[in-house]
Amino acid sequence: MIEATDFRDGMSLLTTAVNIVTTEGASGAHGFTASAVCSVTDNPPTLLVCMNQTSRSHAHFIDNKTLCVNVLGAQHEYISNAFASKLGSEERFQQGSWTEMATGAPVLEDALVSFDCEIEHIQEVGTHSVFMCRVVAIKKAEQQSGADESLV
Repeated sequence: MIEATDFRDGMSLLTTAVNIVTTEGASGAHGFTASAVCSVTDNPPTLLVCMNQTSRSHAHFIDNKTLCVNVLGAQHEYISNAFASKLGSEERFQQGSWTEMATGAPVLEDALVSFDCEIEHIQEVGTHSVFMCRVVAIKKAEQQSGADESLV
C-alpha cells in the first residue's frame, strides 16, 4: 500500500505551472493557488481543475459555476504566495491588476495566459473536487518588447 506522504513527496517533484484560479458571481470574488490544472481536449476546449473540498472558497466556486485559470510567470510569485496564504479574498485581490472577460471571473491582467471557463461537471474524488471546465475565452499576455518573434 502506498502511503499518502510518499505519494505527496513524489508528486512534489513533478514540475508544473502555477496558477491562480478565480471565480466571481453571487458568492463574490474568490481565488486560490493551484498546480492541479491540465488540458482535457481542444474540441471543445476543456480544462480540468482540482480543488480541495476543505478549501474555504470551495463552495463559492460551486455556487458561481465559473472560474478563470490565470497561468503565472516567475514575476508573479508574490501573487501566488498571497493566494496560498490565509489572507481574505479582498486582500488577495489587492495584489496585481485584475480585469474580466466573458464569465466575469477575475483575470490577472499580466498573466502569461488566462482561460475563462464555465464549470460544466464536478466529480468528487477523495478529498478533492475535479472541475471539468469549458473554456469560453482566452487572453494571452502581450509580447514583451525585444522578444524573439520565433519563440512566441
